[in-house]
Amino acid sequence: MGSGKDAFMNTLPYRQTKIIFTIGPATNNVEMLSKLLRKGVDVCRLNMAHADHEWTRTAIENVREACRVVGRKVALMMDVKGPEIRTGPLDEPMELERDETFDFLLTPEAPAVTTGIRAVRVNYPSLKNDVGEGDTILVDSGLMRLRVEKVMEDRIRCSVRIGGQLGSRRHINLPGVHVNLPALTMKDRADVECGIELGIDFFALSFVRSGDDLDILRRFIEERGSKAQIIAKIEDQSAISNLDEIIQASDGLMVARGDLGIEIPFETLPLVQHRAVRACQRMGKPVIVATHMLESMISNPLPTRAEITDISNAILEQADCIMLSGETTVGKYPEECVEVMNRVIFSVESQSERTINTELPLKTPKSLLLRSAVTLSDELPHSSIIVFTRSGFLARTLSALRPLKSPIFAFTDVEPVFQNLLLYWGVEPFLMDFKDEDPEQTIQDAFARLRSRGWVESRNHAVVISNVLAGSKVIDTIQYRTIP
Repeated sequence: MGSGKDAFMNTLPYRQTKIIFTIGPATNNVEMLSKLLRKGVDVCRLNMAHADHEWTRTAIENVREACRVVGRKVALMMDVKGPEIRTGPLDEPMELERDETFDFLLTPEAPAVTTGIRAVRVNYPSLKNDVGEGDTILVDSGLMRLRVEKVMEDRIRCSVRIGGQLGSRRHINLPGVHVNLPALTMKDRADVECGIELGIDFFALSFVRSGDDLDILRRFIEERGSKAQIIAKIEDQSAISNLDEIIQASDGLMVARGDLGIEIPFETLPLVQHRAVRACQRMGKPVIVATHMLESMISNPLPTRAEITDISNAILEQADCIMLSGETTVGKYPEECVEVMNRVIFSVESQSERTINTELPLKTPKSLLLRSAVTLSDELPHSSIIVFTRSGFLARTLSALRPLKSPIFAFTDVEPVFQNLLLYWGVEPFLMDFKDEDPEQTIQDAFARLRSRGWVESRNHAVVISNVLAGSKVIDTIQYRTIP
């Protein structure tokens, strides 16, 4: 629920878990975006698998106009589709029948075949080098299952094991198969350049297989002067095998449970999610739990009880963010979906029992100082942590420590840092000018901002983390203060 220079009066209780929503036809207008902002969404995701640059520019313009209307800011995340395999276009859907022989064509621009042995092309001609006889090909989120019978120069001949309706440009999964696609396709590069131009805060890279994939993207954006952070999406077995390496190379992780649940045995998905969340917390990186969180609400006004439990589990695991996808792109009830997430977050966070993150390695005196600040604040009634930061390091470390009850109010005068902090668990960022010549006035300005926005009340306790001048030296301090 990020604030801004002119943030509206806070009307929602403080919550630690952040909400990401995906913009789409159901929400790509200023009126609906304003409603979602008032509900407290923190990050807007743009899915480039289904977007062109004209649509992207319009969507971002609408988000920023809604921010001006409401007086709040949200971070922008561009989801780059990565090394994705899809079927080609179809004039009309095909109904695949069990035991039917079906071909995937490897010739670019090959037309679909609708008589005899039916066929559709794929966008990856080198598929013949990656699959072999007996391999499984899953289509459209695993709804259709085919077995490879023969690999030919211009096609992959399969038998249909589970049929279904095949539409245009459906996604293909190859469980257990390492695909030799580049980490960044030509479309990805063009999309990222567009995102840099438009000031995107986070790039989420799909189908990350190793830390090298992220290094390629990082070099690409840094060469173009962007300071955007990189979120790695784990979606197949390669990512699980290289999980720690991927987390280290990223700025955060997304557990993309849609494709991941197709690529691995579905009964192992909860264990992989738990392992990924714990690994991120151990390394001090944010983690997002995504996909199918409120899938039934695409067409229904109320969630299922299983969905409520799923969201609750992500909150109990202390994931930084939970994410809405189809629910807010094409769903009938986007505003209600955000309201459901808010209600579940407030309920679970207010009653859950937890401990501070003791697995985070604290290697510097400054990190140990931050842990002391968290311990002190959590021991005080009606207390908060107020931190001043220009790099975001202090606020990110405080978030990773997972205070038991203390809000983290992070003040910065660097707008990209403010935008990035909108993603982090427990952090409420504020964009405010610092008075370097008078640190005490900066602290008083922060107190005034928090009081005026309803975040704190007079006589509340506060633990302030700030630099102070000691003679000619600047030193790090934690201070116990009372809100005036």
